[in-house]
Amino acid sequence: MKLIAIEEHFLTSIIRAAWAASAIGQEGTASFDRGELEERLDDLGPQRLALMDEGGVDVQVLSVTTPALHNLEPAQSVTLARQTNDLVAATIARYPTRFQGFATLPTASPAHVAPELERSVRQLGFAGAMLCGRTRDKNLDHPDFRPLFKTAATLGVPLFIHPQIPQRAVREAYYSGFGDAVDTAFATFALGWHYEAGIQFVRLLLAGVFDDYPTLQIILGHWGEVVLFYLERLKSLARVATLQRPIADYVRQNLYVTPSGMWSQEYLQRTLALVGPERLLFSTDYPYQYKPGGQGRSFLQETSLSAEEKELFAHGNWERLTQPTKH
Repeated sequence: MKLIAIEEHFLTSIIRAAWAASAIGQEGTASFDRGELEERLDDLGPQRLALMDEGGVDVQVLSVTTPALHNLEPAQSVTLARQTNDLVAATIARYPTRFQGFATLPTASPAHVAPELERSVRQLGFAGAMLCGRTRDKNLDHPDFRPLFKTAATLGVPLFIHPQIPQRAVREAYYSGFGDAVDTAFATFALGWHYEAGIQFVRLLLAGVFDDYPTLQIILGHWGEVVLFYLERLKSLARVATLQRPIADYVRQNLYVTPSGMWSQEYLQRTLALVGPERLLFSTDYPYQYKPGGQGRSFLQETSLSAEEKELFAHGNWERLTQPTKH
């Protein structure tokens, strides 16, 4: 069974240097991508392919790891976005059966975001774009990003909302008081990242983005970034928010969900109940969740999904979502 993994990260030395030169370039998480992780992030060739083969992954959809270019200066982000997307395109050309790409966007320069997405899709053949939530103090529902959503809907490509560390004020209010190491973990991979990404999706919903662009498709990792599991409570927003559809409809019509290497059969069953088998996408969150032994393929084989549903999860849903005829 072909496995297409859609949340698979890389990094470049140029982006790493830009982060290091900025006070908030890699805000709070500069120590995360070191040692073996750094080597695996930087490699877009034989080492990555060997680990993909060992894990049973046929195709990776490449994306820059968090926080991408969201915290850099506008002009710098424009230059780096083009360079990075051209690098990914060259990598795909070198290994056309093994890699696809999510565009890296210069969100710090709003006027350049939609054009770079269109270039990446139409000229470079990318499958969509990866967003790391907010850009500085602007949430994704900020008016500056409406052209991005319009363009994505027009092109028929998905946008993946990936976690980023919460703003400093939020960290100080909710994730502090336990020492630097614990505070950072609490605000990122333990919990904060996931609330942050899920809330960005809910903000798009409440801001009417899906009412304005009803065909727009968003992807959330980590089984829906917490908020999906509170859909019953989120439905109550309909009593006070002015929306064109019930909350559950947006989840079932505008959202795809992927596990990000969290191999939980319980989470799978809950997600299935909320979005259905046609909205599951496979991902391993390489290199962060990589472990030898092909856990992702084993997880898929051990599910109670039917053979047809396993094919959808493994590759079918992604191929339908990104079929070239849309572009």
